[in-house]
Amino acid sequence: MFGFGFGIAVLSPCCGCTRNDEPEHHSAPVIEGETREWTFAAEDVGKVPSGWEVAQTGKGDGSKWEVLADESAPSRSGFVLAQTAESPRSMFNLCVAEDVRYRDVELKVSFKSVAGRVDQGGGFVWRYVDANHYYICRFNPLEDNLRIYKVIVGKRTQLASVDVELAADQWHQLAVAMQGDLIVCDVDGIQLSVRDDTLSDAGRVGLWTKADAQTRFDDFSVTGRSIK
Repeated sequence: MFGFGFGIAVLSPCCGCTRNDEPEHHSAPVIEGETREWTFAAEDVGKVPSGWEVAQTGKGDGSKWEVLADESAPSRSGFVLAQTAESPRSMFNLCVAEDVRYRDVELKVSFKSVAGRVDQGGGFVWRYVDANHYYICRFNPLEDNLRIYKVIVGKRTQLASVDVELAADQWHQLAVAMQGDLIVCDVDGIQLSVRDDTLSDAGRVGLWTKADAQTRFDDFSVTGRSIK
């Protein structure tokens, strides 16, 4: 697995964004608790793996998640979890673990952007209450940026952004840790951090893409103290 690197985090101006006047620079918090890992298997090919639930923010047809065979999977399992639909432009595609909830948490995953004309890439959701309330950390190779958002009553608000150039159709590593109100994200060693206390309770964790972003995920893990 991988850890947090030492890149420079900045906040990008954005109309309507929630942000401070100066960029924030924070070390990733150390999250205590047990680590749970997911890899995907042949018996789930063509369907949503056991213990996961598909959801969506926004209306329309899409948000199709399924296990696919992929010999390039970093876990060497030969299988990945993928979002394969060309969903509407405004839709967020969600796949959430059903039986775990965390407040302070660290998430890690390997991901590969396969396709998407409107959007590409993807990332995590955490402190997920329902399909209209959660945090997001995601990387988009079309926009060359790593961003942190919150979704409240179905509306997404940007909290922080940093420019990062990474190639599509290659595996990359994404991590996020949140402790209290501090969020620190990392993609391939480039970090981004911000503070936000809008969602302060424990919630579920999962994966996220937007619109027609078709993305593969592998080696998903979560560390923290699960709250039943």
